[in-house]
Amino acid sequence: MLALRRLPARGLSGLRWSSTGPTLPPLMSQLRTDLKTAMRAKDTTRLNVVRALISETNNSAKTTSPIQTDLQLLSLVRKRIAAARDAAQQFAAADRPDLKEQEEAQVAVLEEYASQVQTMDTTEIQAVIAREITTLKEAGQKLQVGLLLKSLFASGGALDGKPADRGEVAKLAKEALAA
Repeated sequence: MLALRRLPARGLSGLRWSSTGPTLPPLMSQLRTDLKTAMRAKDTTRLNVVRALISETNNSAKTTSPIQTDLQLLSLVRKRIAAARDAAQQFAAADRPDLKEQEEAQVAVLEEYASQVQTMDTTEIQAVIAREITTLKEAGQKLQVGLLLKSLFASGGALDGKPADRGEVAKLAKEALAA
């Protein structure tokens, strides 16, 4: 028989466990309170939308790029809006007005959440892009969308840490370079 060695009693008593995890984006906190409200009100459309958003956010936490900001959550909401609109069109083509109305109701709820996230105004973004383009021209660098976006969002860049949607900035940068 093996002799069991007794460990000191202090083992894990010196450790302190913290129940506070990473801070949630404000919109995520709103989603969690709306989940409870929708359950109490038996609002199935809002309940389904909120559950889906919370589920996708929780699933992204297990990946290499978890959703940690309202802008990341906004891009998820916009993706869901596009998918719901596409589904509504397909249901309309298949002559299923009941399912089409259901998808349109989900789009309305998703757009409500998308409107809660404050982003930079397009005129502000265009002004920042124009300044960055002149800076790159003065430095003698080639004007390409990738280089422009990299310099805008780089650490210490003009849009670093600002509430600007990357997709919108990319679209505006392409337009500015094409002009």
